[in-house]
Amino acid sequence: MIDATAEAAPARPVTPLWRRLVFSLTLWGVLLLATAVGLALGGSDLDIWHFILIIVGGWCLGAAFVNLTVRMPRDGVVLHVAGAVVIAAIMVFLTEYGRRLVPIVGEQLATVAFVVQLAAVPAAAWIWIGLLSRITDAILRRDRRRGGERVTPEWERDERGDGSFVRFPGIEVRMRDVTLAIIGIVLAAGAVGVALMIWFDGVVMRLGPRMSIVLVGLVLGLPAYFALTAVLRRHTAACTLAFGNDEVRIKVDEASFVIRHRDLEYLRWRQKSDYARVEVRGGGVDLSLFTGLAKPPPGRTAELPPIPRRVFRRLELAGFAMEESRRGEVITFHRA
Repeated sequence: MIDATAEAAPARPVTPLWRRLVFSLTLWGVLLLATAVGLALGGSDLDIWHFILIIVGGWCLGAAFVNLTVRMPRDGVVLHVAGAVVIAAIMVFLTEYGRRLVPIVGEQLATVAFVVQLAAVPAAAWIWIGLLSRITDAILRRDRRRGGERVTPEWERDERGDGSFVRFPGIEVRMRDVTLAIIGIVLAAGAVGVALMIWFDGVVMRLGPRMSIVLVGLVLGLPAYFALTAVLRRHTAACTLAFGNDEVRIKVDEASFVIRHRDLEYLRWRQKSDYARVEVRGGGVDLSLFTGLAKPPPGRTAELPPIPRRVFRRLELAGFAMEESRRGEVITFHRA
């Protein structure tokens, strides 16, 4: 067994501001909704592109909020529950009293409120899906404590004697494909939900806005997300990754890949969460192996262990620079 903390940790450079902005869901959500509001106030009729801006913008803000609560070491659950209640209250208020506000606040503010109401649908759906995921995870953790704790995959001494390896279940899929699939689900569920709420306005008013949220978030969004997860898990493969002195060795089921350090171009390692994965590129190999979405074997978690400290030094000597996310969730190596 290899002690991953045997050596002192290397310095952790801060991720550049431009990179954080480019990948900021909050920023994109605000920009998309601001664009939608500007177009609506400009007198443009709402068409499919306006709805796409609103739905994707609302989802971005909802996903950013869920990610924030997950990263919080304390009070994350409390904030998540409070956010779910607040977004539901906003939808209830705007649905019940939105039309009555027009003569009070004027057409422009009423238009903004209408955009917020539509954006709240995918945001609320994602927030409630995340809350249900927390509840499910808490139940699973309770069952694990009763039936025995699951352990994270661990590093083992490689039989070649020049490094260590780890076995883990993985799905060969790229992050952009997962993101596009989730956006597609959000767009489809949001579009169907908005269309149903508009088409069956009378029924929605009789059933109440709470039932509308349930229909959109649970009946449409949740089954679609679970279906995506089930489809991905069907492609789970047995993966092995080894860090040698001068090379990275990967095995996916029966396929084997070897990348010399001098040919390696990029390595990304995310240890935890649904997006736990390893990405490697170089020497004619381009792999992205998700373990967070894979089905783990009995007694194991769907995670990756910390990278052994000796690997940091080896890659540094090979000319690589390391970037680490602000909360240490993602470690990326690239050519300096």
